[in-house]
Amino acid sequence: MTTSLADHLRTLSDESLAALLRLRPDLVVPVPADVSALAIRAQSRVSVARALDGLDQFTLQILDAARLTRHPEEGGTSVDAILALATTGPHPPAPTAVRGALDRLRALFLLYGPEHDLHLVGGVDEVSPYPAGLGRPAAELAPRAAAVCTDPAKLRRTLLAAPPSARAILDRLAAGPPVGTVPPGALEAPATGTEDALPPDLVNGGAPTGSPIRWLVEHRLLVRMSAVKGGGTVELPREVGLLLRRDSGPLGPLRTSPPVVATPPREAKAVDSAGAGQTMEVVRQTEALLESLAAEPAPVLRSGGVGVRDLRRLARGLGLDDSTTALLFEVAYAAGLVGELDLTGAATTRYGGDQQILPTGGYEVWRASSLAERWEQLARAWLTMTRQVGLVGQRDDRDRPISVLSAEAERAGAPAARLAVLAILADLAPATAPTPDEVLELLDWRAPRRARGREAAHREVLAEAAQLGVTGLNALTSYGRLLLADVTEADERADDPLGLLSDAESGEPSTAVRALDALLPAPVDHFLVQADLTVVVPGPPDPTLAGELDVVAEHESAGGASVHRVTTASVRRALDAGYSADDLHALFRRRSRTPVPQGLTYLVDDVARKHGGLRVGSAGGYVRSDDEALLTEVLADKRLEALAFRRLAPTVLATPYQVQRMLTALRDAGYAPVPEDASGATVLARPKTRRAPARVPVATRGLDPLAAPRLPMPRLLGVVEQIRRGEAAARAARRAPAVVRGGAARTGPAPAHTHSDALAVLQQAVRDKALVWVGYVDAHGATASRLVRPVSIGAGYLRAEDERTEMLHTFALHRITAAVLED
Repeated sequence: MTTSLADHLRTLSDESLAALLRLRPDLVVPVPADVSALAIRAQSRVSVARALDGLDQFTLQILDAARLTRHPEEGGTSVDAILALATTGPHPPAPTAVRGALDRLRALFLLYGPEHDLHLVGGVDEVSPYPAGLGRPAAELAPRAAAVCTDPAKLRRTLLAAPPSARAILDRLAAGPPVGTVPPGALEAPATGTEDALPPDLVNGGAPTGSPIRWLVEHRLLVRMSAVKGGGTVELPREVGLLLRRDSGPLGPLRTSPPVVATPPREAKAVDSAGAGQTMEVVRQTEALLESLAAEPAPVLRSGGVGVRDLRRLARGLGLDDSTTALLFEVAYAAGLVGELDLTGAATTRYGGDQQILPTGGYEVWRASSLAERWEQLARAWLTMTRQVGLVGQRDDRDRPISVLSAEAERAGAPAARLAVLAILADLAPATAPTPDEVLELLDWRAPRRARGREAAHREVLAEAAQLGVTGLNALTSYGRLLLADVTEADERADDPLGLLSDAESGEPSTAVRALDALLPAPVDHFLVQADLTVVVPGPPDPTLAGELDVVAEHESAGGASVHRVTTASVRRALDAGYSADDLHALFRRRSRTPVPQGLTYLVDDVARKHGGLRVGSAGGYVRSDDEALLTEVLADKRLEALAFRRLAPTVLATPYQVQRMLTALRDAGYAPVPEDASGATVLARPKTRRAPARVPVATRGLDPLAAPRLPMPRLLGVVEQIRRGEAAARAARRAPAVVRGGAARTGPAPAHTHSDALAVLQQAVRDKALVWVGYVDAHGATASRLVRPVSIGAGYLRAEDERTEMLHTFALHRITAAVLED
């Protein structure tokens, strides 16, 4: 007798049901009303597909063995039949390996029942219609084909008589999938001399043109399923596919363990050193990108994202290629370091006109952090962002280029793809550096349903991990391994389902930050000033020193020792920011470990002497100076004709234009003016930088945003208890009294027929705390019944608790028509 999945689930203990819900968490979103609803959901196409996506290649092949050994009428199979089929090939797996795969399938309830009568859940055939890549039996496809396929001797003779081109087609379809598309004209009579020619366009889904297909259909080795203007689709019967697989076995080659990585391991220290060097570079490049955006924000396209022209402008300024710049841009956005500023004053939206991309207020906090903490924020954002950066620059379905930050680059499965690739590296021995092809082979064995068709995305993950310093020399770094474990643990934490709470955010550096800090050179608070006015920083500068260097020097090169240069413009910029000449001399004496060159002292003094020689104020705007000759020079300067200066006094020039425009024009012409306020006092300050509104870093609900949250076992047992209560309520509802107005019940146990009898039943239920069916007439005059646990009776009302919804209900006693104990 066949037992349904719902009946089988009812026989399980609470712990067994909780184990099922833990392995398949999507079954509890939302919580099923009862066991029948749980069984229906467990057999649905979507839930079964999720369960199959997490299975390795060998387990899927054993599931196919169960499908192929099913009884045609009863639909059941057995462990012995599955073992017999799985061990048919030339290299049979060990029976223990087959039983281990069966245990995984039974734990997921893709198979259920005793070993002698195993059944598959219904959704498996819907998700994967061709078990082991084999077609349907010939009897299901066409009776005429069954006449050939059911006679083994006749089938072998027909196969031997097939032309080479037709045999090649059969071999391709026998490898799976067993269906092919026939182009128009493929079933027409072949042209002379083409009988043995194999057209090149049949690759598991497309059929060649010419006579081979026609020959196979006429000899019943292929069955034509549909016809479209001389073409259509064909299917290879299962019997033909099994015969063609006689050398490899009906399930194909079976591999019980993942492929072995042949690449020799590298030295762990070399891997970490290479990765740590790249982390320094990616942090420097990100900071340079953000500074470029602060100086010249990128406009947001009306269609969304940043234009190709602006991306290339930023890439040229950074000395990087477009793909690397796009990666840094997307990661910085996901980390909350850049955002949109609405120039219209309206409410900010992500896409729209009159918006610019520039650093947010979070950039200042990030910049003041240690190098390792800055890298960790970028790496975490990359791991969890739902963006596939490799799509930037490609064409969308409307043949338009996909731009940075555009909606077309959104991919909900991107975090899961990164997790899958890095998990492969993390499961290998430390410092193991597989090639990209070896990583793809491991992915194809571990989760073939998820990996196939995503090879390009997985290669992009490997390239991006190397660019961000997560890997070094193709191996996962020690701090990258710690970061992955930290993010995965946070993803599964019940009190932090979004995975946003890191150790760094709780006040303590994470283990990945501490490990990376030990690999990076210690921050330095000094530099070396050379005779040619270059400033060499022998290591990563601390945040204070980095801020000072940004003001007083120009950045020239990066690396283990970065190089800066002091120029006239940089000294003038420092003076404009509020430094005096004495302040600059003191800064260089305090920070330099080498004697300050005399040329640098002269440069500072010379620029400071000229600085402030002109004073700019508002009147539209004016320029004044005690040096009348200098004002005469300004008035005669043709480069300043656009300002329309007019001499008000020997020491004052006026212009109709604003002060800021005057300052810019005078400085561009080589002068060194300074602004002053209404009292004549000099106004010196660093220029204000615009910032976009602060943004919370982009985060997904875990590394796989499509997955349901994993609940702890106590929560799962609570869910099971709720399902049990719903099952009891549903079972009781099937035998509940059908209440009619007036107090009588048509079916079920004998109710209390009078109001006094019903009241007595309710009073007894209050004393015994028993469940009781209450029939009543609602305010609209309709009759209904409800299973409740009475709490109290008084003042003309019954107060009772509905255990299914855990709500307290109040019933007027004069409206109660019947009362029946549940038992």
